[in-house]
Amino acid sequence: MQNAIKITDSIYWIGGNDRETDLFEGLWTLPRGVAYNAYFINDEKTAVIDTIKADKLSDYMERLVSGLPEGRTIDYLIVDHMEPDHSGSISIMRRLYPEMKIVGNKKTLEMIDAFYGIKDGTVEVKEGDVLDLGHHKLTFAMIPMVHWPESMVTYDTTEKVLFSTDAFGGFCALEGGIFDDELDMSLYEDETLRYFANIVGRYSAPTQKAIAKVRGLDLKIICPAHGPILRSNPKHIVDLYDKWSKQETDEGVVVVYGSMYGNTKLMTDAIARAACEAGVKDVIVHDASRSNLSCIVRDVWKYRGLVLGSCTYNTELYPPVATLCRTLKNKMMKNRYLGICGSYSWSKGALAELQVFAEQGGDWKLVEPTIEVKSCPKEPDLELCRELGRNMAAAVKSPRE
Repeated sequence: MQNAIKITDSIYWIGGNDRETDLFEGLWTLPRGVAYNAYFINDEKTAVIDTIKADKLSDYMERLVSGLPEGRTIDYLIVDHMEPDHSGSISIMRRLYPEMKIVGNKKTLEMIDAFYGIKDGTVEVKEGDVLDLGHHKLTFAMIPMVHWPESMVTYDTTEKVLFSTDAFGGFCALEGGIFDDELDMSLYEDETLRYFANIVGRYSAPTQKAIAKVRGLDLKIICPAHGPILRSNPKHIVDLYDKWSKQETDEGVVVVYGSMYGNTKLMTDAIARAACEAGVKDVIVHDASRSNLSCIVRDVWKYRGLVLGSCTYNTELYPPVATLCRTLKNKMMKNRYLGICGSYSWSKGALAELQVFAEQGGDWKLVEPTIEVKSCPKEPDLELCRELGRNMAAAVKSPRE
């Protein structure tokens, strides 16, 4: 029997860990799994905040039943976010507790009907509405597009606990502990940045609006939908999300190359070495064919400079680099520097596409020189690469205006 874990005297974690799913949303690698967090409040009226991915229902129900006093039922199910890793067990919960009221905003209730065919027994809430459980008074704030249009947060005004849904969450299963003061947070912060960059980052402007609402709250605990429960210093994660969603970057250069036979790699190796020699300590190099896309996106989000190098493949950009460029364009990045180089043998193509990306793929300031090599770089070509590395180092040492 898996037991509910106390957060306060009357608030419990009833979530589950997923170490079996290898791809989040079918896209983003999960080398250390992911946690699906859900919560139970035991009061005069009982409330559950979110459900769980359907294949983790047994974990969720065991914990819920262990915390629910004998003879009691569930009065409210509060749905903060409709993505199926959090809403996937709504239909089962309704069958188990047919009198339970489902609480959500207008868009949430529309999605519940669309996903699960449930229209009756619902309660619509708006910004600032209060749900009185007895001792606990819950209020609601809308945070649309962080990262779905119906997303909202629930705030317990009594115990100063914020149930923040996908905001302030991250990848990685909870390794024994569920609280930040029980865990090595350096690992979780890295996985939180990877989560932010790949899932939330495109919606930086709505995230800033959400943070403005959160800043006004008296926060003792943040209970996100993924990742550790934050009780030792909950404002730290708000500060990190604030930095990332403002697209404030660290001094560093990410170098990504696509190379069939190593010739383009020679160029980017020279660039990376020159940047390092010019005083940049954080130089991260990725092989686009082998590094996981989500890890590349995480590093590009973190650092100020990006160098893309690609060979030409069938007259076009090398496919893994093309995928990266398309992904980065979708993320709507700002305030960064970009360097580009390309190679070809019998037909040009790669550099021209990288130039289009430089112009249309985000708010990139191009660092010269741009370099194009036929077949294999010679010493003059490599010296141009070193020049690009030095110029990139000079650029990233001061933030863009």
